[in-house]
This record gives sequence, C-alpha cells and structure tokens, in this order.
Amino acid sequence: MGRIIELEKDKAVVRLTGLTGFFAIKMKLDIPYETISQVYVDQFEAPRWMMRMPGTSISFLHIYEGSYKYRNEWYFLSYSGRGPLLLMELNGHPKYRLIVLQVENPTRTAAEIRTQLRLREENQAEE
Repeated sequence: MGRIIELEKDKAVVRLTGLTGFFAIKMKLDIPYETISQVYVDQFEAPRWMMRMPGTSISFLHIYEGSYKYRNEWYFLSYSGRGPLLLMELNGHPKYRLIVLQVENPTRTAAEIRTQLRLREENQAEE
C-alpha cells in the first residue's frame, strides 16, 4: 500500500514507501501527539480548488499524494480511491491542519492512535 504508520512514544510517524513517496514528494511525516485533536475513519472528498504544493493528483481517479493548500490551511493527502480513510485533524502542528491517509486497516489504526493519545493524557495527569 505504500503507507506505514509507526506509533512512537511522543509522535506518530507516517512513512511513505516506493511510488507513494515518490508521487507525494515526501518520504516521512512526523505528527506529535499533542497536535492531534481528532482521529476518525471516514471518506474524504478533496475540494476541487486545492492547490497542490508539491505533490501529485489525478482527481478523476481520486488519487492524491502530497501537500495541498485550501483556504489558507495545509492538508497532507495520501490516498487513491474513495474507500474508508484515516483522518487526523491537527491543532498546533507546524504545517498541517488535516492529514488523510489510506492505510490497510484504518479502524484499527485509529483505535491504536486514540490509545496512545489516552495514555499520554493519563501520564500528564499523573505528573
């Protein structure tokens, strides 16, 4: 599939492999847990007038790879097709507001990220 999410202690790391990384013009994306405000699985319809900066899009095939700007907000999209996608809304990330990824099991991945967020909150409450 070309997209791997590794959950580390303080961040989620998205690794794009092979042609996916080539077309996205990015091989790795770090997402600190403190910037993730929501994680969910849904479909996503890219706005028609997004600016691709840099990346690859073939809109009639629903293929989007890379960074996009829409209404002064940055999105990172990496998917092909309409199927269930992993969406992460970010608040305070240095660049992105929304990350949309096609992963093998988006429901399980979303649950694992939520677990990391909950553990992080519990650890902060204990300190």
